[in-house]
Amino acid sequence: MKHSSFHLAEQNQKIESRIVVALERVSEAFRVLLWNESKENALSPIQIQILIFIHFHSLEKCKVGYLADEFNMTKATISDSVRVLLSKGLVAKETDPTDTRSYTLSLTDEGEKIAKKASFFAAAIEQPIEKLTQEQQVSMLNGLLKLIADLNKSGIITIQRMCFSCSNYQVDKGVHYCKLLKSQLAESELRIDCPEHELMT
Repeated sequence: MKHSSFHLAEQNQKIESRIVVALERVSEAFRVLLWNESKENALSPIQIQILIFIHFHSLEKCKVGYLADEFNMTKATISDSVRVLLSKGLVAKETDPTDTRSYTLSLTDEGEKIAKKASFFAAAIEQPIEKLTQEQQVSMLNGLLKLIADLNKSGIITIQRMCFSCSNYQVDKGVHYCKLLKSQLAESELRIDCPEHELMT
């Protein structure tokens, strides 16, 4: 790579560079919105993200090790955040009877209340997306899915529960198919976080 994507001359010549910078601007919006939500609840951004994750995912995924992989952080960092959430009475832990070192996390009533409200922190980003045409939305989704899949393969981001990395997913001549649902999938139906995801072996 000759120049950085942030080099203005490079941006003007390469659409890939402009897309990278555009994604960076969108990530800034996420950071601002998440930070505002965390300040409102006297929590850190990662603590808010943990509450939201627990709110929407199954119990077996709500463990420190899984959360560390999910958010690309160390177990120690996640453990520190969980300790704060426990002290504030927002999560509860249940020890695994077969392994006392392992435990799962669930939300308390207060944690559920905060997680439910906080889960809408990105609504301001969804609103302009709703104004795009269906064709623009589908094109954007497919481009992002392929980008995420490649970043996952290269090890930059870890856990992905998307169609492209699922053993139930097949594609043949551009036709997407889910073996679990036993049906074809339109491009607009491809999932980025599927509860029935089964990692390819």
